[in-house]
Amino acid sequence: MIIIDTDVLIEIFDKHSTKGNLALEKLNEAGEDIAITALSLHEVLFGIYKYGNKKVKRIEQLETLAFTRDDAAQSARLELNCEKKGKKIARIDAMIAAMAINRNATFFTFNDKHFKNISKIKLL
Repeated sequence: MIIIDTDVLIEIFDKHSTKGNLALEKLNEAGEDIAITALSLHEVLFGIYKYGNKKVKRIEQLETLAFTRDDAAQSARLELNCEKKGKKIARIDAMIAAMAINRNATFFTFNDKHFKNISKIKLL
């Protein structure tokens, strides 16, 4: 399974984005199931509601993974480990990373630097 980050989703849904087209090709070549997290869904829907974009139906069709108790525990440990190393991570990034790790999924993001201090995460 490949979990897609918010930044990748935004590019894919932008019809004029070369970066998004290349990302979509990469996902198609991988041939795996794809999903998003409920957290990324929140981020995308916030932008859609705020700016009046009408792409809600397309996004709602994607498999959306719920944030669980195990994800909460894992993300707290990830955030603390990063903090101990002096490499702060945004809480939502820790939460999304935990979801990918707990599901043994590959994570596709354009913000690799946000996740480089998490050794357990598999990036596409």
